[in-house]
Amino acid sequence: MVLAAGIVVAGGGAAGLLLTHHSTPAERPDTLVAALPAPTGKIVAPPEPTQVTPVAEPVALTIPAIAVSTQLIHLGLTASGALQVPSTTAVAGWYTGSPRPGSVGPAIIVGHIDSYRGPGIFFRLSLLHPGDRVYVRRADGTLAVFRVTVVQVYLKDHFPTQAVYGPVPDAELRLITCGGAFDPARGSYLSNVVVYATQV
Repeated sequence: MVLAAGIVVAGGGAAGLLLTHHSTPAERPDTLVAALPAPTGKIVAPPEPTQVTPVAEPVALTIPAIAVSTQLIHLGLTASGALQVPSTTAVAGWYTGSPRPGSVGPAIIVGHIDSYRGPGIFFRLSLLHPGDRVYVRRADGTLAVFRVTVVQVYLKDHFPTQAVYGPVPDAELRLITCGGAFDPARGSYLSNVVVYATQV
């Protein structure tokens, strides 16, 4: 994430979105600015899902309240163990190391907040409110519907890894981007916005 909008995943395991820093906004490439603080080890496996058949992979995300409609790309880990981020600000990505949306556990979807070229797909993520709906279309045509429960902003130096990535007893969703104050010296945002949602 080296756009004017990154996601911090500090630490090993599920990722660290560590990116290079550029001295001036005009020089920043289209990649998120920082990294999403990620688990410091392997993400703890959630309880065994109750579904007999695994749900299909996610392919699209829609959030009517903030006018988001995007295809979902697959994100893994880099060679250094950092969470990959979308190569463009125009789409969001599902971290394949997390559960599929609709399976038990926290499904992780990340996107850029912006870049020097303008707003990114998650530019308005922090404007969501409890009760707003989030829709994830899956490869088999089914739709997973989630309800926002909490919107939090965390300093990247104090990212609550367990709360975001740890096991939960039901199907949940985490939408993550950068936010808070922008530090020109670092070329990155100082915080992460995390939206928590549960399946309806």
